Amino acid sequence: MQDNELTGKIIQAAMKVHTALGPGLLESVYEACLEYELKKMGLKVERQKPLPVIYEEVCLDCGYRLDLLVEEAVVVELKAVEGLVPIHHAQLLSYLRLAEKQLGLLINFHAEHLRDGIARKIN
Repeated sequence: MQDNELTGKIIQAAMKVHTALGPGLLESVYEACLEYELKKMGLKVERQKPLPVIYEEVCLDCGYRLDLLVEEAVVVELKAVEGLVPIHHAQLLSYLRLAEKQLGLLINFHAEHLRDGIARKIN
């Protein structure tokens, strides 16, 4: 599946969840619902996937987790905050680097219109 097609499916599922639930809930609720929608589409989804940090050739479990990893290719970082700020974008880029993935989506479910709360990042 092409990157654009895959991210399109993820965004479509996120919009379905946002339309059904609206803003204002906990991030974990949106995460569970988005995982459900993506699996219904037949996509492989890993939720809360551990993300170790490799430092000086040592693998360290620092407690980082990817919210969702879709088709072993797209890192999806979910937020339920007033607005995305630069550190949220930096966080996703760091996760992409640590996970050795090229493509990520940052989705803020607290946005009134979800299209305003989506950012696509490339490592």
